[in-house]
Amino acid sequence: MRESDWPAAQRIYGEGIATGQATFESAAPDWPSFDDSRLTDHRLVAQAVDGGVLGWAAVSAVSTRPVYSGVVEHSIYVSEAARGQRIGSVLLRSLIASTEERGIWTIQASIFPENEPSLKLHLAHGFRVVGRREKIARMARGPAAGQWRDTVLIERRTQAL
Repeated sequence: MRESDWPAAQRIYGEGIATGQATFESAAPDWPSFDDSRLTDHRLVAQAVDGGVLGWAAVSAVSTRPVYSGVVEHSIYVSEAARGQRIGSVLLRSLIASTEERGIWTIQASIFPENEPSLKLHLAHGFRVVGRREKIARMARGPAAGQWRDTVLIERRTQAL
């Protein structure tokens, strides 16, 4: 992902936010904030034949402590128009390859339990449920605004361990 991809990726992020099932965030960040918070080696976009962005994936470090340098949290978003076309699978496989090639041994994420398509996608690509965090945060906007939400913590360990 390059800065020039961000307007389309930001729009896709906004589509995910609007569902109320993708994130606790209430607005997609601007490019400098996104750029500062994600590892540059693991930012991916899925592009259509015409060059349009269909989806994106990125990771951020879970800690600044050196012992956790191989553990990341990831995000993956697919445009509303491209859902159901296996774009999520392509992005997730590519992200797994990208992280494993560079010594990342754990990819994790928190997913709303109601987001069954995302959970199914991740389980199909070697992620496992680690646990459920009950009422971990409150929704700021959308259909569930003001409600405390649970998340399912998932992770994928590299097969190289």
